Parts: sequence; structure tokens; C-alpha cells
Amino acid sequence: MDKDVRVMTNGSAATQRDLDHLRLLSIFHYVLCGITAIFSCLPIVHLIIGVAIVSGEFETSTPDSRYLGWGFIIFAVFFILVGWLFAISLFFAARFLAQRKHYTCCLVIAAVSCIFMPFGTILGVFTLVTLTKESVKRLFEPPRR
Repeated sequence: MDKDVRVMTNGSAATQRDLDHLRLLSIFHYVLCGITAIFSCLPIVHLIIGVAIVSGEFETSTPDSRYLGWGFIIFAVFFILVGWLFAISLFFAARFLAQRKHYTCCLVIAAVSCIFMPFGTILGVFTLVTLTKESVKRLFEPPRR
């Protein structure tokens, strides 16, 4: 099948290649969402250590070392929450790309994902390149009457 065949979608013409790219980007966003959610759970180890220090489970715990324990807890909770929020945003971006809705939201999440190296950077750049095409922008417009 020729990839440059014009397809009518939502009242606008698009190439089959553009539709395939959006479908693949959606799949890759779901994959990166899962990877991000799993790796965001790694600081749970720091959370457990921090709770153990604060509760006095370590024999060398002193009143001054409780500050260190609270540092571990705050660090872990912050990075777990940031990772999960990013995973949730990737999940919604994947859905929006598949549905061809919320263009600006997909663009912003693609830009933010460039921060998370290496997979987020690769996916973010490819998403930005694809979304800035004029034919792809038209796919996100509401259907004409």
C-alpha cells in the first residue's frame, strides 16, 4: 500500500503516513508511560530507609539523624510523585494522540518529555516533529459541518 495515499479524516485530507505516525506515537507513549511508572517506584527504597531512620529502627539513630531520615522521606515522596504525574500525563497524551484531540496538550507533553533522557527525549523530538506538520495539525481540528 502506498504511504502517500490521501485519506479523508474529519473533513480534512491527510496522508496514510501521518495517520500511521500518530498511531505509532500513541503506542510509544503508552510504552514510555509504563516504563516511567515502574522506574518511579525505585525511590520507595529511600522512603523505607527514611521511615526506618525516623522511627529509630537503626541502632545508630540519634535525634540529629532524624533530620537525615526526613530528608530521605521528602526526597523519595517528591520523586515518586513527579514520576507518577509524568506517567499519567504520558498516558493521557497517548490517548489524545490516538483520538486526535487536544493538540496543545500533546505538544506540551512532548516538549516536557524531552527532559527525561534518553527515551523521553527521542519520543518527544519525534512527537514534536510530527505534530508541527501542517497536515497533522489539521487532523486535530474539529470536524467540519
